[in-house]
Amino acid sequence: MFAKILIANRGEIACRVIRTARKLGVRTVAVYSDADARSLHVEMADEAVHIGPSRVGESYLRGDKIIAAALTTGAQAIHPGYGFLSENPDFADQVTAAGLIFIGPSAASIRAMGLKDAAKRLMEKAGVPVVPGYHGEAQEIVLLASKAREIGYPVLIKARAGGGGKGMRRVEHPDEFSEALSSARREAKAAFGDDRVLVEKYVDKPRHIEVQVFGDNFGNAVHLYERDCSAQRRHQKVIEESPAPGMTEALRKAMTDAAVKAAKAINYSGAGTIEFIVDASQGLKADRFWFMEMNTRLQVEHPVTEMVTGTDLVEWQLRVASGEKLPKTQSEIALTGHAFEARIYAEDAAKGFLPATGTLHHLRFPDAAPQGATMRIETGVRAGDAISPYYDPMIAKLVVHATDRQAALEALGAALSRTEIAGSTVNTAFLAALAADPDFAAGDVDTSLIGRHQAALTIVPPPSGETIAAAAVAASGAGASPLSDDPWSSLAGYAHFHSVARRTWLKFGEDDIAAKVSVRPDGRFQVALDKPYDDTNSHDFRAAPRLARWPGHITVFEGAVGYTFAVPDPLARADDAAASTGSLRAPMPGLVKLVRVGKGDAVIKGQPLLILEAMKMEHTISAPHDGVIAEIATEGAQVTDGTVLVRFVEEHNAATTAVS
Repeated sequence: MFAKILIANRGEIACRVIRTARKLGVRTVAVYSDADARSLHVEMADEAVHIGPSRVGESYLRGDKIIAAALTTGAQAIHPGYGFLSENPDFADQVTAAGLIFIGPSAASIRAMGLKDAAKRLMEKAGVPVVPGYHGEAQEIVLLASKAREIGYPVLIKARAGGGGKGMRRVEHPDEFSEALSSARREAKAAFGDDRVLVEKYVDKPRHIEVQVFGDNFGNAVHLYERDCSAQRRHQKVIEESPAPGMTEALRKAMTDAAVKAAKAINYSGAGTIEFIVDASQGLKADRFWFMEMNTRLQVEHPVTEMVTGTDLVEWQLRVASGEKLPKTQSEIALTGHAFEARIYAEDAAKGFLPATGTLHHLRFPDAAPQGATMRIETGVRAGDAISPYYDPMIAKLVVHATDRQAALEALGAALSRTEIAGSTVNTAFLAALAADPDFAAGDVDTSLIGRHQAALTIVPPPSGETIAAAAVAASGAGASPLSDDPWSSLAGYAHFHSVARRTWLKFGEDDIAAKVSVRPDGRFQVALDKPYDDTNSHDFRAAPRLARWPGHITVFEGAVGYTFAVPDPLARADDAAASTGSLRAPMPGLVKLVRVGKGDAVIKGQPLLILEAMKMEHTISAPHDGVIAEIATEGAQVTDGTVLVRFVEEHNAATTAVS
């Protein structure tokens, strides 16, 4: 076993590797950028080395700096985690050339599976079924459009490099092909440095089912069963589970046999995932699945496999890379119970899952899983950390395991309802709604489920009168202890006849709310809200609600929903609150990738104006109304959240940016 390893990654996966390394007595070296100087993975590691500025191209993608850090600190091997350089064969070669061990597959295996088109040709030769489509080298638009017509619409344009839904577009009609191809190529180029694509038949009711495989350097390869990753938004996974609901023994055997065959075809060593698309339009059948791609690394969702098989896949990675054989044979790997993983992101589900930033002023996960279930939280942040625009906005992975799917799903819902996050917009309410969705609960899942139900899944009911009243009490400071800003920590003190009501103001969204807070003789708080916010108009509190105070705000938690109220500064000038009209502002930090109109152009409502690239995804900014362009951002401009992107000549009421 290694004495010391370097982890060429950050956040949750770096922390995950450190925990297993510590268990095995292996010392760890972390690397970090400027933005991560005080991050959790830096604190947890035995040593840490600064490798550059916040942008990934100047830090986490600098293989030379990472290798130099490993050599300087005496690390024997490098664990790449996932993302960044984990599937870069040149980096794997450079690690080996430096006399270090790459904790992952060989560069040859990564190259064999790194490009989707070449991988599919290889799988066809190995006898693994592949999706009907064009996987050739030629990339002329006329040829690709011709192949799309041959395949038959709808088709799917996919970047041949990378994954995560980037560079992927569904095309319903030939007239849409050219624009979709251009958009997919731009996004693929930005994300992977490769704008080449393949074109495939779009499966009407696709299930995304993948098989965890593992190989060693002695020719052994096993599978650790399947994961269902069909619950996706924008082609990115949201909730994963194992085993796949509705899985038949015939299909499981066919898929796992194909997965092991694929791994052996490239002499695979280490952790890998064979991803299949399954046509579920007529149920799960053994002849209706096709190879999509192989991820030559550890997957984000690997904990669900660990839960149902009782394994530590990171430990397996370290053992195999250090020269040991696989810890178990195929017959020794059993499938037990059911597990779910929910990815908690800083994002606004109601606004098309736009990534969000912010400081995690309050972060609290459940102390324990419901009776009969087990739970683990995989995270790389803690309270007080910031979600920056430079990296993936995932906050944590909440993983539960129980005896069967129903019990595991109930445990997932219960855990989400007790998760509290304040300081950034998060997706916990959406995850809880998805877990409770009737189709999802019944296991009737496909990759379009979230899209079909998105409106219902992303609607958050307005706060109840009691929730507003709780925020009012917290904002008023009534009864607060001198040693705490928590108004529930003590009584309000003594009043000879009755307490004097305190006038409190809150802001929820665009709504201004006024309330009067007083304390009854028995110590309970009483709140009267101005109508029309509350029909009851009076609330008594005997117990403290779940809430968090943070600078200028109060968040009250109802189940998985966090309602955030701004507490206005009574001395602030009113004109600061008035937004200028006739302009569009950036909904998040990003890069102006493409400008479609110019100064003086007349535009109509809904017309695309520019493309903003953020979090490696493209977002179309459209006109909220008819008008004439007075000013527009320039291509290549780096903008921050709230930057004015477009100004109109004519005056209009403030409008909301349309983002797709």
